Amino acid sequence: MPTRLPLRSVLLVALMASVALASDERDKISVRPVLLSEHPDNATHRVYVKGQVVTTLRFEKPVDPNKTKMISWEGRLEPLAVVRNKVILEPIHDLNDDEGIPLVVTLVDGTEVPFLLRPPGRKGWSWTDQQVDVFENRESYAAMHAALMEALKKNDALTEENQRYRKEETSEDHALAALLASGAVAQTPFMIADHFSGKDDDTEIDATVFQGKGKVAVVFKIKNLDSEQSWSMKTARLLTKGSGNERAIAVRATVREITPGGSGVVALVADGSAFIEDGALTSLFLEIYRHDGMRQAFVQLDPTLIAR
Repeated sequence: MPTRLPLRSVLLVALMASVALASDERDKISVRPVLLSEHPDNATHRVYVKGQVVTTLRFEKPVDPNKTKMISWEGRLEPLAVVRNKVILEPIHDLNDDEGIPLVVTLVDGTEVPFLLRPPGRKGWSWTDQQVDVFENRESYAAMHAALMEALKKNDALTEENQRYRKEETSEDHALAALLASGAVAQTPFMIADHFSGKDDDTEIDATVFQGKGKVAVVFKIKNLDSEQSWSMKTARLLTKGSGNERAIAVRATVREITPGGSGVVALVADGSAFIEDGALTSLFLEIYRHDGMRQAFVQLDPTLIAR
């Protein structure tokens, strides 16, 4: 039988949504260009907004504040503000997934530009618009430069993602995480060190901590108790206790999204070197953030987990 570590060694502090992700990780904040189309089918552009995050629409010409309006916005957004060629929006709270608020911006020359305000998606590639630069003349230098910069940014993101996938294909830790997620614990060098469980209104979680051969792993078995909203993991962070420096961690999940009433498994593996900081062993904090940016779980990992 595996030896159970003392409670101080592995402490599951929270198995519930508690605090929002740090501001630099919470959302992908975006400044993006919008090129107005001559085709009627593509006339309405979506703007992705989030509660208490200011979104600015910037135009090439001044905006007429008397003819710029939103429809059915009361109680969901602050009154819009027009400053010369800018329209400033601030939702009071997050919009629901099925909500959309029409906005018509009228320029001083009478041009009307329709938008639909929508909440950001919950996929990894979703974003919140911080600033949207709207170009009426698609052939202008500013419009072409903005489109080029946007294309280069997307290309850099795809290149980075491809490099990460190639690295993960040959990663021992990712292979171990995949085995743990599939339930093939016997095919790994891990032994159970501790086990915790907990639930909140939306989620029920069983967490198992493993140790073995200079590595540590945590497996979360997650049941989605929400009757409408799917559950997905936004990010996982492994931080040193003292300085908060981030450490690498391998993550594998059985499904991308856990549907209402469904279950899934998320497995995470870290190398023992993650516990070393400035030549000494230190504890680590493992944080799991769900799709809406709230922290779902927080685990303290003690360096005795890798002690031989």
